[in-house]
Amino acid sequence: MIELRNINKIYISDDVETQVLKNISFKIDKGEFVAITGPSGSGKSTIMHIIGALDSPTNGEYFLDGNDVSKLSDDELADIRRNKIGFVFQAFNLLPRATVLRNVTLPLVYAETVPEKRTEMAKKALLAAGLDENRWYHFSNQLSGGQMQRVAIARALVNNPSIILADEPTGNLDTKTGEIVLDTFQKLNREEGHTIILITHEYEVAKRANRIISIRDGMIVEDRNNF
Repeated sequence: MIELRNINKIYISDDVETQVLKNISFKIDKGEFVAITGPSGSGKSTIMHIIGALDSPTNGEYFLDGNDVSKLSDDELADIRRNKIGFVFQAFNLLPRATVLRNVTLPLVYAETVPEKRTEMAKKALLAAGLDENRWYHFSNQLSGGQMQRVAIARALVNNPSIILADEPTGNLDTKTGEIVLDTFQKLNREEGHTIILITHEYEVAKRANRIISIRDGMIVEDRNNF
């Protein structure tokens, strides 16, 4: 499903080169729950941006469902982000004065889904994300942090993407609420079959995944199953 082959990423600023990724190679199969972990500055966020088709490697190859992503046009990359990958971010990125349902239906508007299907699809995603129905018509700024993150998960699910890419999804949550959100990811993986890629600097969070890829100084230092 996902394959990175000898990925390197170099940033150039004021004629100074900084190599952020160094010959990164791994595969992620459909239905896996993988955590990519490492300290700040290790390169894990750069890997996330490449997997999410938000950035390109300096050299190396990235294949998604057998397609070489580096050879795709901007429109094709946008299609991947819209239809194949659901993003969940640390900061939630919800519209504060829009209802929960409006926030979740927004990607369907961009995807030009017919209006009569949007609410039905949004409700299905909210149920999968575990948000109580009595919250669906609240504004997002009336919710707790954990509730907002579950709305963000529902928004990521609403287009039925093959991959959920979560960037530090528990970073703004207390420990108990973070555990509830991680339970949601595990349920989506085990019961719904979603491929989950979790980016985190916290090893305790990473241990909730079935596989851990550890990054340090732009290199993979460990790739192991976590059973």
